Amino acid sequence: MMRSPTYPALMAGHGWQIPERLNMAVEVCDSWAEADPDRVAILTVTPDAVIETDFVSLRAMADALAHRMAEAGIGRGDRVGVLRSQSAWTAAAHVATWKLGAVSIPLFTLFGDQALMDRLGDSGATCVVADPASLQAVAALVGQLPQLREIIVPEDDGLDLFGPMFETADTASNDPAVLIYTSGTTGGPKGALHAHRVLRGHLPGVEISHDLMPLEGDVLWTPADWAWIGGLFDVLMPGLWHGVPVVAARMAKFTPQECVTIVRQANVRNAFLPPTALRALKAADVSLAGLRSVASGGEPLGAEMLDWGERAFGLKINEFYGQTECNMIVSACGALFDPVPGAMGKPVPGHEVEVIGPDGAPTDVEGDIAVRRGSASMMLEYWNNPAATAAKFRGDWMVTGDRGIREGEFLRFKGRDDDVITSSGYRIGPGEVEDCLLTHPSVASAGVVGTPDSRRTELVTAFVLLKPGVPGDDALRSALQTHVKTRLAAHEYPRLVYFVEDLPMTISGKIIRRELRRIAIERGTS
Repeated sequence: MMRSPTYPALMAGHGWQIPERLNMAVEVCDSWAEADPDRVAILTVTPDAVIETDFVSLRAMADALAHRMAEAGIGRGDRVGVLRSQSAWTAAAHVATWKLGAVSIPLFTLFGDQALMDRLGDSGATCVVADPASLQAVAALVGQLPQLREIIVPEDDGLDLFGPMFETADTASNDPAVLIYTSGTTGGPKGALHAHRVLRGHLPGVEISHDLMPLEGDVLWTPADWAWIGGLFDVLMPGLWHGVPVVAARMAKFTPQECVTIVRQANVRNAFLPPTALRALKAADVSLAGLRSVASGGEPLGAEMLDWGERAFGLKINEFYGQTECNMIVSACGALFDPVPGAMGKPVPGHEVEVIGPDGAPTDVEGDIAVRRGSASMMLEYWNNPAATAAKFRGDWMVTGDRGIREGEFLRFKGRDDDVITSSGYRIGPGEVEDCLLTHPSVASAGVVGTPDSRRTELVTAFVLLKPGVPGDDALRSALQTHVKTRLAAHEYPRLVYFVEDLPMTISGKIIRRELRRIAIERGTS
């Protein structure tokens, strides 16, 4: 990225410089192993120590694994599942796959049988690189996946880390490299197929969301799993590309105290904290000193969370926006401009992002958030789904499925196209109601949806997770309704309020509103 003190100069000076021949394995591993072999790539946090993996060691791991996969007949174009939590071997698994010219598929270790079957079956994966804890889950599916012929657990496979180097495949920047399945907020998961250029497409957004990273002493970490695009391409791979150490820490479940421990133990300077993690930290009244930058994406934070973040971290949280199909396309950057509460930020250099109307032309009223073809982080296609691929585009624009409005250089998120609530003729964005609920001292988290109503079309319905020790009763329910009614508008308050012990979330930390709608409908008819 061009270094400049102003956002306009960054926008004017940016141009995609992507060579025709490109392989991400070289960019994130081999080039550093040659230029600075002792440079730290991965910092693995354990209860007793922080273990360093340098780039020459990471290359040795990837080369050994690539040889092992090649011996099993895995080659160019084959799909390889990576069913592992955060670790140096997880990074090596992706690098090894790309060295073969194959396509890696990040998989979440907490997926159930059906979720794994859907992704491995749809992709036709021939190999899975698993960690020891995940071996049994994938092994149980082998009989139902005829194309899956190899499961490798690097820790148990006796790989030769002192063997010959593996010759990385010569690939084009537009050759397939990674198949990432959508988190499924609006239906079944679809496989977004990305090329080797996808990492270059993420770099500008990662850099500005972390206040012009890299700077001396930067260390990156996220509690988000590397199985989704936010963990893999907003943290792990950009960190490796820049030679910024990336922290690997296995968290069975996010807790504020473990977050604090990891940040201190690994001297984390740059954190990507999803909204769910930030809400948990806020509910626990946690402060974190020493961070240089905090980025967040997945759901809008709102003014209350941003104000709290500035008090808790001593810096401005930089919100960013994107999706599996085209990520890191809008971002805030406290080092360049002040955030606007309720706005996602400004288009990231290199990405032309607009709000468009039904005719595909930019509009100054609420419309569809879209990004013009040519963004380097844009997918090639949906895997084996030409109809869905075609439906994703409106002329030269890839439509995100999110609604928004343009306010000068800033973009304001209004809600997913199918999440916007229509009640008594009003269109209500659920995020605004959620943000308002979060300002109540009893609320830890909230999800808001519209549920069918014969009179109003839909009712604003809130699912509220309370802070520990707070009883959910009719008095509090009424207080929350009044809280929203008096702070937003009378038509926006939740007419139905359900107190819950947890909220359904995607692996990327987004509330699964279709699941909340299903639960609300079931409760309303029971």
